[in-house]
Amino acid sequence: MSKRKLKNAHLPIGECVSQVLSPVSPCPCRHLEELLKRTAVHGESNSVLIVGPRGAGKTTLLRCVLRELSKETEVQKNLLQVHLNGLLQTDDRVALKEITRQLHLENVVGDKVFGSFAENLAFLLEALKKGDRSSSRPVLFVLDEFDLFAHHKNQTLLYNLFDVSQAAQTPIAVVGISCRLDVLELLEKRVKSRFSHRQIHLLSSLTFPQYLDRVRAQLRLPDDFPDGSFAEEWNASVKSLCEDGSVDEVLRRHFHSSTDFRSMHALLMLCLSRVSVAKPAIRPADLLDASRLCSADTKVNMLRGLSVLELCLIIAMKHLNDVYRGEPFNLQMVHNEFKKFLQRKSNSMYNFEHPVVMKAFEHLQQLELIRPVDGSSAKTQREYQLMRLMLDHSQIMEALQKYPQCPTDIKQWAASAFA
Repeated sequence: MSKRKLKNAHLPIGECVSQVLSPVSPCPCRHLEELLKRTAVHGESNSVLIVGPRGAGKTTLLRCVLRELSKETEVQKNLLQVHLNGLLQTDDRVALKEITRQLHLENVVGDKVFGSFAENLAFLLEALKKGDRSSSRPVLFVLDEFDLFAHHKNQTLLYNLFDVSQAAQTPIAVVGISCRLDVLELLEKRVKSRFSHRQIHLLSSLTFPQYLDRVRAQLRLPDDFPDGSFAEEWNASVKSLCEDGSVDEVLRRHFHSSTDFRSMHALLMLCLSRVSVAKPAIRPADLLDASRLCSADTKVNMLRGLSVLELCLIIAMKHLNDVYRGEPFNLQMVHNEFKKFLQRKSNSMYNFEHPVVMKAFEHLQQLELIRPVDGSSAKTQREYQLMRLMLDHSQIMEALQKYPQCPTDIKQWAASAFA
């Protein structure tokens, strides 16, 4: 198979999961399987990037290919796998330790001291040679969150892996997984020149009927389920559930917000958690409740847990945003706005000392409901450090409606602030 055919292969998200195990040949799973087989069986080094949005099926594609390859005896005996994640292996030192651990070479390395990352990696790969010392065992390196490895110092890990794969001395395959379409632009010239430039893109073309089919498939019980009568009743209830008008509306809303299968699984798991002996089927009301939980705004929930003082400061900030058209503010401006509210009230229950107000303001920053303006000087006094509010009008008003025993005058102040 030529490099040209492997390069820039595309697979729609809607077809990704369904075609991964199908015998259709012109799909990326076959390209990837052939690529990895050439490394595992014939000792040919390769590198490839799998690119697509989150939830598109990138990891599922790789897992299914590896599962198919593991059925071959030669691959099962020879191929070693190293799985790294850019969120966990944040620098090359940590990555090298993880490579050593996953290859079970801790005893081989021992207390040896190496001059560079390249020397250490070369020693590890040399230690993988077979008993006759004639050839090395092939190694598959899977780099999840590939774009984060590009932020390592000098991109040493990527450079050495691609360099080894190009040298053809040790058979390795490097598979990068990333959701950034511009990931190649992050690579240094020396790294990019050693990469094969093979890419597999997973693109979205999933339709709602296909999405609905996935929902049915996830909820249905298999034909070989031990209790046949229960399986028949359950599958009938699933069919009627998916035909319900309110359920169709909920699923359409989720489909238009995200076609991520993990999001769909989270929704269905919440529904299934309500199934019991007394309620042996999913009802439309269960799906509606699960949808509300899935779509609940976390920031609104955080606002409901604030103190009255912190809530007042939030309202003062939003009022400043309205007056000054989104310009940043500081603690002193917020406190002054809060004092205007207090002056209109004869009740002194909201009078707080300045240190208390400052403490509440800092707590809001810790919760990331406000954040400093980019480039603001760290030497500026805390009272005058510019901030931005990370909430909008609807979130604040929704939180006020749900706030337990929210004082009426605060609600009125909030309503007047947005008038």
